[in-house]
Amino acid sequence: MKLNEEVSSKLQLIRNALSETEACALRLRGTDWFAWATAGGSHTVLLTAEAGVAEVLVTPEEAWILTDEIEAQRLKDEELPENYQVHASPWADAAVREDFVREATGGGTVLSDRPIPHVEKRLPASFSLHKQVLMSSELERYRKVGRLASEAMTEVLSAAKPTWTEYQLAGAGAEALWARGLHPALTLVAGERRLPLYRHATATGEPIGRQAMMVFCARGYGLFANLTRFVSFGKIPDQQAELHRQIREIEAEALNLCKPETSLDAVYHALAQAYQQHGFSDGIRKHHQGGTTGYLAREIVATPNTTDSLAENMAVAWNPSVAGAKIEDTFVILPDGGLENLSFDPNWPSVEVEGRLRPVPLEVG
Repeated sequence: MKLNEEVSSKLQLIRNALSETEACALRLRGTDWFAWATAGGSHTVLLTAEAGVAEVLVTPEEAWILTDEIEAQRLKDEELPENYQVHASPWADAAVREDFVREATGGGTVLSDRPIPHVEKRLPASFSLHKQVLMSSELERYRKVGRLASEAMTEVLSAAKPTWTEYQLAGAGAEALWARGLHPALTLVAGERRLPLYRHATATGEPIGRQAMMVFCARGYGLFANLTRFVSFGKIPDQQAELHRQIREIEAEALNLCKPETSLDAVYHALAQAYQQHGFSDGIRKHHQGGTTGYLAREIVATPNTTDSLAENMAVAWNPSVAGAKIEDTFVILPDGGLENLSFDPNWPSVEVEGRLRPVPLEVG
């Protein structure tokens, strides 16, 4: 599917939603929805922002990108498919954009992912499924993002030294992602001392020591590749190796359930039981376990009450963990009910678990 064809299909989905809800227009402001609607375009300038420097406005007849005069030409040249017209307003006069929207919509009902309170209405819940179930062209882009992210991880951890600080390792990870055209949305690092203490270990100035964990949420074309890897300088101690073995088996329980129509709470409960069976009675409570992914690092996080169902061509990333061990990759659910690992690097050491190759800690030196 060509890019313009993909966008045309998505514009039709939007217009179907307008017809069903009798709304006059739909506005998309979030980084996730902008990338979805533009087939991988980016309106991001500030990486940490949930919304960027442009938004999408679609009516039954027209499709617009709303931005300001600072950004318009760059977006036209580098980010936007031909399906959209561009409306550029003065950066210092936000009222001009809102006047344009009122004129384009005739003052009618406007739906939005981030609605202006008391002015716009939230997107129908059913519409969000379109962002989570990926088209073939989206999957092609996702495979590229996953491959590049995993190659960056392998490159950096293979070169790491025990004298590096956590900042240095995180920085090298971010550099490797940028060099491949990916946004380093998240680079967590924990060295030897902090590894058993914290699940969300933001980097510090401590030397990493004899082992380290690094976590990527790498964004490309708006899609997130999520993966976690470990490096050990010298042979990993048997006790640590056993923790990694158990966490791989716990993860397998979740992956085995990732089939169309399985509910996310079912996966959560299976993970809770797996932790208990391996002797980690409260393991499920120590960290969120993941869920669906795609245009957000986590589209939906699985909880005991998350009844949303999985579907084919939906991506998932689970991250079960215990103190000192964790595992994570990004998978897509295939039409036949199987899983494709989007973030697998054949150059990283792995073992087979339940018919899948899963990463083991890299031993260096």
